[in-house]
Amino acid sequence: MEKQTLISIYATELPENEMDDNSLNDLFYEGTETEYRLALRAAAEQVSGFLKNNKQPFSGIKPATLLAEFDKISLDKPLSNYKSVFEEVNALYIKHATAFHLPQYIAHLNCPVVIPALAAEVIISAINSSQDTYDQSAGGTFIERRLIDWTGEQLGYNNQCDGVFTGGGSQSNLMGLLLARDYYALTYLGHNIKLDGHPVNANRFRIFVSEKAHFSNQKNASLMGLGEQAIVKVATDERFRMDARKLEQAILNELEQGNIPIAIVATAGTTDFGNIDPLQEIARIAKQFNLWMHVDAAYGCGLLLSEKYRHLLNGIEQADSVTIDYHKSFFQPISSSAFLVKNKLHLNIIKHHADYLNPKEQDYDALPAQINKSITQSTRRFDALKLWFTLRLMGKQKLGRYTDRIIDTTEQAACLIEGSGQFELLSHSDLGVLVFRYLPQHAGEVDPCAMNLHIKQTMFFNGEVLVASTKVNGQFYLKFTILNPLTTIQHIQHILTIIQKHGKDYEQRHQHTPAYS
Repeated sequence: MEKQTLISIYATELPENEMDDNSLNDLFYEGTETEYRLALRAAAEQVSGFLKNNKQPFSGIKPATLLAEFDKISLDKPLSNYKSVFEEVNALYIKHATAFHLPQYIAHLNCPVVIPALAAEVIISAINSSQDTYDQSAGGTFIERRLIDWTGEQLGYNNQCDGVFTGGGSQSNLMGLLLARDYYALTYLGHNIKLDGHPVNANRFRIFVSEKAHFSNQKNASLMGLGEQAIVKVATDERFRMDARKLEQAILNELEQGNIPIAIVATAGTTDFGNIDPLQEIARIAKQFNLWMHVDAAYGCGLLLSEKYRHLLNGIEQADSVTIDYHKSFFQPISSSAFLVKNKLHLNIIKHHADYLNPKEQDYDALPAQINKSITQSTRRFDALKLWFTLRLMGKQKLGRYTDRIIDTTEQAACLIEGSGQFELLSHSDLGVLVFRYLPQHAGEVDPCAMNLHIKQTMFFNGEVLVASTKVNGQFYLKFTILNPLTTIQHIQHILTIIQKHGKDYEQRHQHTPAYS
């Protein structure tokens, strides 16, 4: 009977959109439990096919070719059965989806995901709880709160900390800067920005970040009405970490100009180099000048799992707020992120009451509401369940071993690149990012920027290896981002061999090509 039902749901035509009993059989309710289970089984088969069929991280399809396939689709004409839908989605999406789980994918901050979190996704999407109020997600409220408390413990915070799950690191960083701005205005100017808007001197507010910090700082300053001019970039040391002495001097310079320092953003794991700013020194300076200290640990949060490398985050416990991306370094599916504050009372700054949702007279100790802690999301997905499944089935220690393996492999890779004589390595990494370029001693007149751009693009459209890139001092570099515990030094060696092959091919054809600009 079940086999016949599977065939029915997969291949037979769907009913016309008439309002009769048959037209309601796509809704998720007790009458469609069998259809739901079989539809998920069919979807799981597509995922299994994705795992079995992908031997390289990308198909190499060109945008124009793929766009031409989309141009054939009319969304006003529904398909007649699941078989047709799966075939279409496979052709348009699955077949060309980037396979982050393969060791040949070594480009961006996309981690492979753990199976317990995928099991949680099934429950999350079907039950579809919203995390804004207790009456919409009773157990979910306390699961999220418990995980925030647990994360605070890993940071070294006490029981006065609090936080909320967010959609990603950029959103969490926005919350950090927003609280920093409003806290400063309330505490030192007696001005309530939430109610009254910016004070007249807000154009002189200054926020200090590393020159290698995430671009979301500039975007967030703009969104907050301070403008990108509020961001002061501080020079870095030889490992591309914020230079604490230059930070202190930058603050003094702004004070001399009559500007108003309000916050420092330290980065625990830069996107380009995977290195960690000197958190203890920055905390000392923040305290000295009465500045809010926010730590963007969207990437480096994985160190919280590691006994071997946890010390690299020493000083983070002194931060006023921290960004965490579980979907970068805890092997969680997108999205799974959080924003934490050391003092839970600071979240009152962003609280706003609505009579229909979180009325002012409600006792929130007795009847909690997570919406009081969120700035941009009312309806909010129960992403915390994924991390709950992961910790309860795998535990912190196993995840920590994954992190240790990644860091160890990265250091081996750095030494391999450095000692080969074929590459220029810019820096070793605290985490898993290596910036380098193919630059053999015999390169002659070949422009290294053009050559390395060619290497990256050739590998991408061959689909064989995906690496990232960046520019440092105007020069084009390749970038490895190692986030996969399955990646070994043998995989790295193979990738470097492919890079050398494409580099040598380019050298032979372009010895006298004008320089790339």
